[in-house]
Amino acid sequence: MARPAKKSQDPVEGQTFPARVTRTHGRHHFVTDASGRTFEAHRRGKKSDVVAGDNVLCSEPHGNVVAIERVLERRNLLYRSDAWRIKELAANLDLVAVVFAQRPAFNPWFVWKAVIAARCENIPVLLIRNKTDLVEDAARMEDFCRLMQDDCGEDVIAVSAVCDGEKAAEQIAARFAGKTVLLVGQSGMGKSTILNTLCPEAAARTQEYSHALNLGKQTTTTTTLYQSTFAGRENAVIDSPGFQEFGLAHIDALGLLGAMPDIARHAEGCRFYNCTHTAEPGCSVRAALADGKIRPERYDFYCALMAEIKNRRP
Repeated sequence: MARPAKKSQDPVEGQTFPARVTRTHGRHHFVTDASGRTFEAHRRGKKSDVVAGDNVLCSEPHGNVVAIERVLERRNLLYRSDAWRIKELAANLDLVAVVFAQRPAFNPWFVWKAVIAARCENIPVLLIRNKTDLVEDAARMEDFCRLMQDDCGEDVIAVSAVCDGEKAAEQIAARFAGKTVLLVGQSGMGKSTILNTLCPEAAARTQEYSHALNLGKQTTTTTTLYQSTFAGRENAVIDSPGFQEFGLAHIDALGLLGAMPDIARHAEGCRFYNCTHTAEPGCSVRAALADGKIRPERYDFYCALMAEIKNRRP
């Protein structure tokens, strides 16, 4: 006698509701629905494919807990990667805002790598130079900003979130209004200060979720989305953990060149169609470098990443 078919355990339409992922820590998440209700959430099947900014379908809550049944199609996904793993940062972004300052230990390569990662996903970038009140290395920082604006075509603003938080908030909010924005930066660059200036409730919510996640006061390993209103328009700011390195192991040679317009604009006259612009004869990029049309530090950065890409080839 044939056994009766088992009933599907998957939720049927009408038993799920849409929500947005507003906080992630490993496989532990929080989601917020259209009415503003927030739930603790776990991915069905123990999958690890959920990031802040995702739009998801969730099961009806039991208590204050839901299951994330499905991740809806993303407009984009920003991530960083090294030789060992890929770290997904956030999804469905309108802007990536990179915060940098001369202290502590400003690293231009971090900024450049973050810009490349965003450009390769076709996400606009805003560079926020913080701590303009510091006079040390001010000339170097101004030169860096000119490089990024004039040679690379990036939008750059300069603020002092500590000394003039109100003005900083006005400048940044004008760029953030109506957008979903990911904040990234090296540890210590003032990213959290900028966040709290824009979204005063962020500090309180960090404490709240810190207890919920049983993480004590240390919350630097979480990614959190804050809803707010700037210039009369709704927006979302996603705060990512501070880190020191932005890996680009997922970027190929074509993506790298396309994300560096100050290099790419000189690549049309090369002798060889597959020129890597590092050592080949008749290279128009190297000729532009010799003529002072390309900054040596940017070319050195490009060559270092190209060497990494060549070493990854099987």
